[in-house]
Order: sequence, then C-alpha cells, then structure tokens
Amino acid sequence: MKVDIHQSWLPYLQEEFNKPYFKSLMEFVNEEYQTHVCFPPKNEIFNAFNVCPFNDVKVVIIGQDPYHDFNQANGLCFSVNDGIKHPPSLVNIFKEIEADLEIPYPESGNLMRWANQGVLLLNATLTVKAHEAGSHQNKGWEIFTNTIIKQLNKNKNNLIFLLWGGYAKQKINLINTKKNHVLTSGHPSPLSANRGYWFGNKHFSKTNFLLEQALHQSVKW
Repeated sequence: MKVDIHQSWLPYLQEEFNKPYFKSLMEFVNEEYQTHVCFPPKNEIFNAFNVCPFNDVKVVIIGQDPYHDFNQANGLCFSVNDGIKHPPSLVNIFKEIEADLEIPYPESGNLMRWANQGVLLLNATLTVKAHEAGSHQNKGWEIFTNTIIKQLNKNKNNLIFLLWGGYAKQKINLINTKKNHVLTSGHPSPLSANRGYWFGNKHFSKTNFLLEQALHQSVKW
C-alpha cells in the first residue's frame, strides 16, 4: 500500500517506512481493506498529516482509534464528516469549549478547521474494521504514531500536547515537559465525563494562553 503523506513529514518518517514492522503493517492494512469494510477510507488514512504539515503543528490531540461506523471517520481523531451526528465524546468536547470560551456549539463535527490551524489530530491507531473498536490495535500503528510524537517532541519547542484519558496519558513518557507543554484530563467519553473527569478542564482557553505567550497566536476552536 502506498503511503500518501505530506512531504513535510518525510524527513522525520522516511526511515520508518523502510522498517520491517511498517512493511508488515502495510501488508496487514491492505489485506484488511481488500477483505473487510474498514475506516477511514483508504485515501484518508494519513489525512491528519496531509491537512496539518509538520512545520505547522502547534497542538497535538491524541485519540485511540478511528470511529468504526459508516461515514464517521475522516482520518482526524474525534472528528466526523460534515452532516454526521456528533458522537458522544465529540459532544462533550464541544460542550466544554462552549463553557470554557463562551462560544456557540458548532453545527459541524468536522475538525478540519482545527487541523488547518496547526492542531494535529492524531489517533494512535490509524485504521479500524467496521463495527469492531480496537480491531487494528497492536499491529504496528502504535510504533509508528509513537515515533511521530517523539519526532515532534525532539524537533519542536512550545508544542502543546492534550492527553485525554488513561490511554493518551501514557504518551507523556515520550514528551520532554521542559521544552513542550502537556495538559491532561479525563477522557471526554460519557463514562469519564459524567464522573467529573472531563468538564471544567478549560484545556481550550489554557491552550490559547500558552500559544499566545509563545507564538502570539491562538486557535479558533
């Protein structure tokens, strides 16, 4: 399977593409897409990198794996296509933004508008079989996406990593918190949010404060 990824990422990831684990991963993904319904569409697997070039990355949000129902996943974590009902986690993300920044709840759940502002929406696993959450985990994607986190951490300063939930929080071991920022909270899923681990984290205003301090910029959430 051809890796269709924005050229700005190639200096940092080219070595990975030639490693045995990645070749095996691409063979597995290719076979899965030929024999099962999988998401996101094949041409959107690397969408997160194509809409957010390496040099533009300012904020990194880490998800686990793509939505596994029809027409939802578009290669950006937590994002759904225009016109698609917002999944519960995304509803809670938007509710927190609404409360934190006092802006209206958005109509579209497509987070391309964030990616275009330098927010890398990175799932740890980039593909999934239809209706089977986690079905493509532990096949090599995590090695690849951990490398992405390491390369960003190594080559950038004042990045802001938003780690939501236990799985994402494990990635803190890959981040130098002396040169980059980490904000953690519970996951926005109803299970976590309804227990009080999500709402009120103010991650969106905190992120903008840090961006304004470092870059005199902010994200229009």
